[in-house]
Amino acid sequence: MTFKTPLLVAMTLLGTTLGAAAAHAQDYSPSAPMVPVPADASVPVAATAPVAASGIQTIPGMPPVIDPKNIYSETTPSHISPAIAHDPARVYVPNLRGDSVSVIDPASFQVVDTFPVGHSPQHVVPSWDLRTLWVTNNSEGRPDGSLTPINPATAKPGPSIAVDDPYNMYFTPDGKYAITVAEAHKRLDFRDPHTMELKGSVETPACKGVNHADFSIDGKYAIFTCEFGGYVAKVDTVNLKMIGMLKLSKGGMPQDILTAPDGHKFYVADMMADGVFVVDGDSFKETGFIPTGIGTHGLYPSRDGKLMYVANRGSHRIHGPKHGPGGVSVIDFATDKVVKTWMIPGGGSPDMGNVSADGKLLWLSGRFDDVVYAIDTDTGAMHKIPVGAEPHGLTVWPQPGRYSVGHTGILR
Repeated sequence: MTFKTPLLVAMTLLGTTLGAAAAHAQDYSPSAPMVPVPADASVPVAATAPVAASGIQTIPGMPPVIDPKNIYSETTPSHISPAIAHDPARVYVPNLRGDSVSVIDPASFQVVDTFPVGHSPQHVVPSWDLRTLWVTNNSEGRPDGSLTPINPATAKPGPSIAVDDPYNMYFTPDGKYAITVAEAHKRLDFRDPHTMELKGSVETPACKGVNHADFSIDGKYAIFTCEFGGYVAKVDTVNLKMIGMLKLSKGGMPQDILTAPDGHKFYVADMMADGVFVVDGDSFKETGFIPTGIGTHGLYPSRDGKLMYVANRGSHRIHGPKHGPGGVSVIDFATDKVVKTWMIPGGGSPDMGNVSADGKLLWLSGRFDDVVYAIDTDTGAMHKIPVGAEPHGLTVWPQPGRYSVGHTGILR
């Protein structure tokens, strides 16, 4: 009984919040908060959160860790929130050079809608409360960056919000901040997660090309990759400050990063090293390297939390050729070994994406080939769906989980 009480209380509170969101699903407003946000975001939050049954003391406001050995325990197919269960199943694909989002019906593998967004859309990012999908239009080389909200209940966009250089976006695990990654400015902007009002910034001058991130098991820090410097940066997400920088041993173009199920180890895809670095997040030291394929790029956990899908883009170039030697490597989390490899028939360029709610399909954009791949996670068989020009960070919706920490939908 002692071990169940905190979990039941937490899930009851979360269910109440998400239930309220469901009741207003048709009344779309990205500025309507689903969870309380402290009025004075400048005051550091003390580490006084109750210790969950798992024994993990998280930052205040963060949902409890249920299984300390698997931070993805609440993202299995049976954990779809009732608040989003009736959202239409769709795959949202930002077309970087098309200034648009293609919407795919995963049942038919057909594009059913395309709508314009801001300039240079990079990623489609589920919000912490799961009620908004944000398109990050970083407007490369221009000053008119923006975020376009999509209502996942209707699959339609709303009015864009002006935001400086939002290459990517994350949410602190307590839901307090949205972090827009201002890559060109070497800066992380901490914002209100609903209105996107700026609350504070962390300068990352040594982190050239800051872009992807993931969070520790307790939410106290995040590690960001520095694409053009060969480093990763550790950031205090409570006090909003840099903790340190770590130079990776080889390669030099880190891309996506994913926290291991244990919440302490991090995997870093490196496009030049053609593999995945392993980093101990707590000690902030490199501990290993796993070779995968050419142009290692995106990292996604399987629905059972046992495997990691690694997208190898097939080129070391930022703008690579069509029909390159792209493929997907499957790594066993328990052994850090590659157990399967699926090459793209006829060549391709798998980039960013996510896994379907049932775990049966891995959806990835074909960055240089203007297609999306839907890959069977048992056999590696795949569909190719033509989309707009240069598809990038697609997301799959709905997904199981309690909350999103951002990117293309990393839920916990």
